[in-house]
Amino acid sequence: MKTVQIALINIAILLLVSCKEEVEKPKVIYDAASKEKAVSKVDSTQIAIADLPIQMEGTDYLIHPVGDLRVYERGAKAKYGSSSVIDLSFTISNLGDEEITGFLQNLKFQKIDSDSIHSLTDKPALILTATYLKAVADKTKKQILVYTMYDVDTNKDGKLDTSDIKSLYLSDISGTHFTKISANFEELIDWSLIESKNRLYFRTVEDTNKNGQFDKNDVLHYNYINLLDANWEVKSYEPI
Repeated sequence: MKTVQIALINIAILLLVSCKEEVEKPKVIYDAASKEKAVSKVDSTQIAIADLPIQMEGTDYLIHPVGDLRVYERGAKAKYGSSSVIDLSFTISNLGDEEITGFLQNLKFQKIDSDSIHSLTDKPALILTATYLKAVADKTKKQILVYTMYDVDTNKDGKLDTSDIKSLYLSDISGTHFTKISANFEELIDWSLIESKNRLYFRTVEDTNKNGQFDKNDVLHYNYINLLDANWEVKSYEPI
């Protein structure tokens, strides 16, 4: 009985160590190559599809979300003897409150009086949200999209996913003037629109101790952008 108890304890320790290692997987791998912007390759085994186009209220552009066909395998045996059942989801995005959400490879833009379609970016990306700042557009006629996304394989595992560093981007409603406004290798925490000042505020955290993780020993950066500024210059401020 004592031997069994010891064996169980050893197994529990191994599981705890394994879980700890999984939790502490670094978001950033630092080496000579990390000084340059990493580029991830597109997985050629995935099948890209597009949802039906979306038109934000008051705009002249259709937005086509593009992502991977979602394939789900259920473990239960099928009626005719196959070992699993395959489910396909042809929906890759959702729309709500002037925001497109999903795990998207790209967005494509088309003016409503044209058949021409162009991509937001020609580089690998994983776009989580694209938010139309309708309140700003209604007041200033400037139509802007805000994106939260992953654009660099910072942990160098060969793919873009939520284990990498999240970034913040802006573009015009046409998908042009696509601009990264968070600094490289700084993790986006959140952003907020202050309508009265036409400003976009956002926070990032920098891995100042270079341990590959974002923790209490790192430095928070507080920034804002004047959305009416043609160059979208990022300015820092110190609230504490």
